[in-house]
Amino acid sequence: MTEIITNMPLPQNAKLPISSLAGIFGNTTATYKFYWFVSLLDVVVKERKTRISFWEIIAGMVAESWYSIHYFKLSFGKADSLYTQSQLLQQELNIPIDENKDGIKRILLDNLANNRVKSLLRVFTLNVPYRFLSPWIKYTYDAEVVNKSQRFENDCLYAIFGDEIVINEKWIGYLAEHYTILHDFAFWNLTEFLQKRNPNVPDVPSKLIKPIQRDSLSKQRNFWNTYIETVGSINCIYTGKPLYIRHYDLDHFVPWSFVSHNLLWNLIPADSSINSSKSDNLPPLEIYLKPFAKVQHSALKTLYEKNPNNNIFEDYLIVYDSVSDLIKLSETDFYSVFRKTFSPMVQIAENMGFKIWQP
Repeated sequence: MTEIITNMPLPQNAKLPISSLAGIFGNTTATYKFYWFVSLLDVVVKERKTRISFWEIIAGMVAESWYSIHYFKLSFGKADSLYTQSQLLQQELNIPIDENKDGIKRILLDNLANNRVKSLLRVFTLNVPYRFLSPWIKYTYDAEVVNKSQRFENDCLYAIFGDEIVINEKWIGYLAEHYTILHDFAFWNLTEFLQKRNPNVPDVPSKLIKPIQRDSLSKQRNFWNTYIETVGSINCIYTGKPLYIRHYDLDHFVPWSFVSHNLLWNLIPADSSINSSKSDNLPPLEIYLKPFAKVQHSALKTLYEKNPNNNIFEDYLIVYDSVSDLIKLSETDFYSVFRKTFSPMVQIAENMGFKIWQP
């Protein structure tokens, strides 16, 4: 078992066993408890329900984890069925990978009459509702947990009746008052859990939810506009077509859904047709890394000599200790630096399930 150290304190309440609530993620081998709690919390606080079916909470679990699985492709570990079941549900119902959380939950609940859908969700009804109560009720077998929960033994969070739970009235005000802290508590622990299973994946915390809006690329576009204006035009490394100011797209060489950043060393001007065809696929490095590095080298060297004080050059400090030394490298040595940077990134992303682009 993996012990998660809960360093994030919860607000105290003299009438409630807060230490039991703080222990819900104390020992876990899968993501179920994290998503069960977040989904339950949303239904109780946002929808103001106190009697909730297992199915509604489970649909919320799938919806909450959707973007991490389908867009960012985080590994949940071999012991976790949520990743597999979510993939099968997507195939069964053809749910878009960028569907919003409420839409995913609604689609799942609307299709509970579909035996295949209900079968895929049923796995989460078997243990999660019962074992979640372990900090209050020591788990022996399901029936005993049900009986004790119905007496709200040790002021447990909810009682189980069939395939429904009923929230303990004593907890309702606390959940509502401290919703944000409790939500952050769950995701803080989930981040700790997933980071251990994705040690080489950048910025795991930002991959737990669908981003509301991507950051502006105005600074990066200004960099490339200045370079293109200086040299006249450049050719797209993918299509060979000439690119001019305001007539190109900025391509994330390794997709944003893996790197989760807009740092300059991973961006390249590209023909507008490329974004739709390359999408979130990985570039075949044997074809495109050398031309990518060549354009990057030329642009960096040209613009650094024009204005070495531009803060945007700090982006390159991740790939090399000194920008002034980086621009002095030969084209071959610069390519070598980029190969050492991109080769392991692409391999890790491919291992996670990202596909190699077939132009």
